[in-house]
Amino acid sequence: MPLLANKVGIITGAASGIGAATARALSKEGAKLVLTDLDDAAGQALAAEVGGIYLHHDVTDEAGWPTVVAAAEQLGRLDLIVANAGIGIMGSAIDMSLADWRRQMAINVDGVFLTVKYGIPAMRRAGNGGSIVMLSSVAGLRGSAGLAGYSATKGAVRLFAKSMALECAQANDGIRVNSVHPGIIATPIWGKLPPGANAPLDPDKIAAATVPLGKAGQAEDIANGILFLCSDLSSHMTGSELVIDGGMTAGRVTRFSS
Repeated sequence: MPLLANKVGIITGAASGIGAATARALSKEGAKLVLTDLDDAAGQALAAEVGGIYLHHDVTDEAGWPTVVAAAEQLGRLDLIVANAGIGIMGSAIDMSLADWRRQMAINVDGVFLTVKYGIPAMRRAGNGGSIVMLSSVAGLRGSAGLAGYSATKGAVRLFAKSMALECAQANDGIRVNSVHPGIIATPIWGKLPPGANAPLDPDKIAAATVPLGKAGQAEDIANGILFLCSDLSSHMTGSELVIDGGMTAGRVTRFSS
C-alpha cells in the first residue's frame, strides 16, 4: 500500500523546485494535494500532472487561507502540510532595505505562522492527527556572512517548529511538527535572486567548494526527506530537525590534488 494512501495535504510554494518535487513524491505515494503558489502556469501544469488542485495564493495573505484549507477538506480530511514557500535575499544586513527585510520576513516567517494558524484547526477537526513539515535551511542552524536576514527567518522557522510541536503534543492532538534543513540544492531559486546579490550564482560551483560530498543536492533529495516526515515511518518524530546538506553542518573536508 502506498505510504500516504487516502491522505490529503497542502504544499505551499509548490510550482517549482523543492515544492514541485515534493508534490510529485507525495502524490506518487497516494496523497491528494492542494498546491499553492503565485506562478499560475507552472502550478496549474503541476496540478494536472499529479492530479491535484492548484490555487493562486500568497502565503502572507491571511484572507486567502480559509479557501486553501477548505479546498483540502473538500478532498477529505487535512492530514499533511508542507510549509515550503520562501524567498532568499542576499547581501549585508547593513545594506538591506527595511522593505526587503520585511518582505523576506513576511514570506518566510509570517507565511509559516499563517500556515499552521489555519492548518492545525482543520487537522484537529478531522481528529486523526497529522504531520506538518516546515522548510528551514542550514542557514537556520548556523550563521553566514551575507545571509543575516535570510538566516534570521530560517532560524525563526526552526524554533517555531519546535514550539508548535510541543503545543500539539501538550494538546494530545496527534499532530507532529518537524523542520527540514536543506543545504545547497540545485533549484530555480538561484536564478531568482534579486539584482545586486551577485546573481546569477552557480549552485554546482558553490557546492564543489563548500559541500563535503562535493556536489549540490537535488530537489528530489529534499522531497524524499519530506515524504519520510509526512509518512508513518517517522511516527515517533516531532520537534526534530532533518538536515539534508551533503555534510555541510558536520564540518569541512580538505581535498588534496594528486
